[in-house]
Amino acid sequence: MTRVKRGVIAHKRREKILKYAKGFKWGRKSKERAAREALMHAWTHAYVGRRHKKQDFRALWAVRINAAARMHGLSYNMLISGLKKKAVALDRKILSEVAQKHPAIFKKIAEMAK
Repeated sequence: MTRVKRGVIAHKRREKILKYAKGFKWGRKSKERAAREALMHAWTHAYVGRRHKKQDFRALWAVRINAAARMHGLSYNMLISGLKKKAVALDRKILSEVAQKHPAIFKKIAEMAK
């Protein structure tokens, strides 16, 4: 049986790992074992971070809506429950944008929710 040399494929695999680790500090950018370990952690944190981003934005929208609602004599939960009772189908992202960019329209929405 003929001999199979695997140097080319192994080298490609290592180079790919080091390419992903470019910009890391210390030996993690140049040593394969350290780079692999750092990438496993980095990719885990990136995955979790993509989920946390959704939570963070929803919290930000709530803060903006609450601030705008209090200017019209409502609290956040009173506004949201009032809109649900009136069957107004605006999500928090849109409500926050309206509150921030179109205060006159938000005032009408707040009056409707009272």
